[in-house]
Amino acid sequence: MANAVLLPEVVRLLEEGHTVTLPLRGYSMRPFLENGRDKALLSKPESINVGDAVLAEIAPKHFVLHRIVSIKGDHVILRGDGNIGVEHCRLGNVKATAIGFYRKGREKLDSTDGLKWRVYSWIWLRLLPLRRYLLFAMHPHIPRRWKKKK
Repeated sequence: MANAVLLPEVVRLLEEGHTVTLPLRGYSMRPFLENGRDKALLSKPESINVGDAVLAEIAPKHFVLHRIVSIKGDHVILRGDGNIGVEHCRLGNVKATAIGFYRKGREKLDSTDGLKWRVYSWIWLRLLPLRRYLLFAMHPHIPRRWKKKK
């Protein structure tokens, strides 16, 4: 199902007070969240803070699940962990916060308020100047002969 159809329905459920488990699509939250492998547990935002992973509508029916990097008044700047560039939206366009992730096929939730996620977030956000090179090194386009053999 196309995101333009699915995600407005997800937002409706969230506004009714439900939590929603959403399979992740795309590569913008690499290296820790993977397309088709991982799922996000979303809830209606109670508060919104820098560093939160949120579902935001950045254009009509165009949603992203990215991390908030800045809030200035009503203006929110977002960046996927696997992205160099940013997106923009208004506070009212932040539709959900990720309260955790089901990663690598596990049934146990990695909570966003848990120590593991907070440490990862703290480190990854501070690696921004180096992130371009780290992401390039992890990218699947690099021929195997360049990667270290196991």
